[in-house]
Amino acid sequence: MKTTSATLFLLVLLSSSLLAQDKAGMKIYISADMEGVAGVVTDEQLGPEGFEYQRFREFMTAEVVAAIDAARMAGATEILVSDSHGNGQNLLIEKLPDDVMVVRSWPRELGMMEGIDASFDGVIFLGYHASASNTRGVRAHTMSSANVIDIRLNGISMSEGSMNAAIAGHFGVPVVMISGDDVAVAETQVIVGDMEGAVVKWAKGFHSAQTMTPEAANEVIRTRTKAAIDRIADFKPYVLETPVELELTLKHYRPVELLSYLPYVERVNAHTIRYKGKDMLEISRFLRVALGYQVDLQP
Repeated sequence: MKTTSATLFLLVLLSSSLLAQDKAGMKIYISADMEGVAGVVTDEQLGPEGFEYQRFREFMTAEVVAAIDAARMAGATEILVSDSHGNGQNLLIEKLPDDVMVVRSWPRELGMMEGIDASFDGVIFLGYHASASNTRGVRAHTMSSANVIDIRLNGISMSEGSMNAAIAGHFGVPVVMISGDDVAVAETQVIVGDMEGAVVKWAKGFHSAQTMTPEAANEVIRTRTKAAIDRIADFKPYVLETPVELELTLKHYRPVELLSYLPYVERVNAHTIRYKGKDMLEISRFLRVALGYQVDLQP
């Protein structure tokens, strides 16, 4: 009996050692949005003009720190964080660990996924929200709440989560965890597939939710992040068949008309254009121009 127990103990130690070796040098990419942060329900939390924005920058930062801490506990050694909301200057970077790198502001060719490449082992989405085509979800939109009705890739209506998962998938990197409201988490899991979900609030309407407190949300994020990285080998990249066909539906006629002047863009109807890119990188670049270009941009 003693020999059996000792043998089992040695096997556990060996297994732990092998797991640690397998995760040595593990790189994690974190894309952080804000609409899905615990407590966020309206514009008052989401931009510099809102009376609660400064407080919610701290809550957003704390959620990122919670994910970083848990990822490190699970074996991550290198982490890149993308500040992916609004002006891209929301995170209080002085509150992040000294060895973490941060992507800030715009424009970026890969948008919310700038800096991702094949060297990463997994992606975490924090503070994400549901898509513009979803009838539920707090602050549900896709890329631009002011302009976009729907974005389809290869006929599939996309959320920002699934679209960003496809960019990661281009490099062979899986999404392992997502946090946000219950609708956003479920929607992304349905489109992309298996990933851990940290639900920090439950949508009651476009501008209302039943929400956890910030620290309770941080604990859920820590738990689900660690669970994701502990089984990181289980996740598969979300890879779209190429070439990738984009259908972009906008609220207004004029940008659709102007974009249709381009020789490689087809106007499908009054509000929709179709564009075919050789891969997700071309799709990402096209969307940056289609939704971000202004003739009077300065400097």
